[in-house]
Amino acid sequence: MHPPLAKDPIAEIQKNWQRHGWDTAAAPAAAVTAIMRTQQILLGRAQEILKPFELTFARYEVISLLSFSREKRMPMNKASQLLQVHPTSITNAVDRLESAGLVERQPHDSDRRAILLVLTREGKRIAEQATEALNADLFEQTGFTPDEIRDLNRILANFRQRAGDFSR
Repeated sequence: MHPPLAKDPIAEIQKNWQRHGWDTAAAPAAAVTAIMRTQQILLGRAQEILKPFELTFARYEVISLLSFSREKRMPMNKASQLLQVHPTSITNAVDRLESAGLVERQPHDSDRRAILLVLTREGKRIAEQATEALNADLFEQTGFTPDEIRDLNRILANFRQRAGDFSR
């Protein structure tokens, strides 16, 4: 982590846009850039927390999703859809999780083309421990106030719905 900058570079983006006459785009450009920088900060924190578990956040999401499923298993294509990632991305994550003994691929009972992802006992243990660590060190200490979290969840959900992420 680097030391804090003397001034906010994203506020400078907004000023630069305004100086170039792009007034209607200035605040939105700053907002988009701020969201992307915030994502980098939060993802970096998550990756540090998950490092002792030898997980990336993408791999954590897979085992977390499986751990919350009733039978600790689900078709790989459904996991890809729920995590909103390309099939190639989930394949890469599952390859690593399988190598680590945290998930297994099994044939689907009724669909020969489908593959089931099954959380192993070790995967369940790691998912529980990693979730406890993320809860304690990130999710309960984001740096946002409870009111900001409520507003962010509402604002971002509205945006995601308008963008076609979900239909309600």
